[in-house]
Amino acid sequence: MIDKFEEQLHQDLHQFLQSMKEIDARLPECPDVEEKWEQIAKAYIPDGIREFNDFPSASLGWMMYIGMAVAKFWDAEWEIYSKIDDLYAYMRDKRGYDAMDEYIREDVLLLRGIDYTVLEKLVGECASRVYNALRHQNIEPGTKEAFNAYVSCLHQLYLFGAAMQLNRMGYHMTKMN
Repeated sequence: MIDKFEEQLHQDLHQFLQSMKEIDARLPECPDVEEKWEQIAKAYIPDGIREFNDFPSASLGWMMYIGMAVAKFWDAEWEIYSKIDDLYAYMRDKRGYDAMDEYIREDVLLLRGIDYTVLEKLVGECASRVYNALRHQNIEPGTKEAFNAYVSCLHQLYLFGAAMQLNRMGYHMTKMN
């Protein structure tokens, strides 16, 4: 059931972000960024779960920002960033969990003005869509199934955050003739 749920999240985010021209029909492939997922998730989950009840959109949305940041790190200086033991803590500890979104938008993605605000709204919409999908699963809170569903949400937000950022940096998967 969780695999089906994660596939539904994937399809919904893919369709939505493609309609917003944030990603292409074919997602970019970046194994280096994808390989960081498990390590980042393990480090993030204690903070994310703690914040989820009061701030579900932040708990979910922050992971999309993290995916974007890791993609940016990969493009910029992966030789350095790939060696950081805990990339999540590295980002969180710059300004703290509550301001991690601002840190990533300002200092990692270097966004200002309208671009800053547009990304904030876009990530908020993605987090809301995912949270809404999660709520409609009618999973009992505090169960293993609830935990697995939450991790599935984070996983898709991470991957789509990375895909969006790769797209913004000009990485497109297109057919070669």
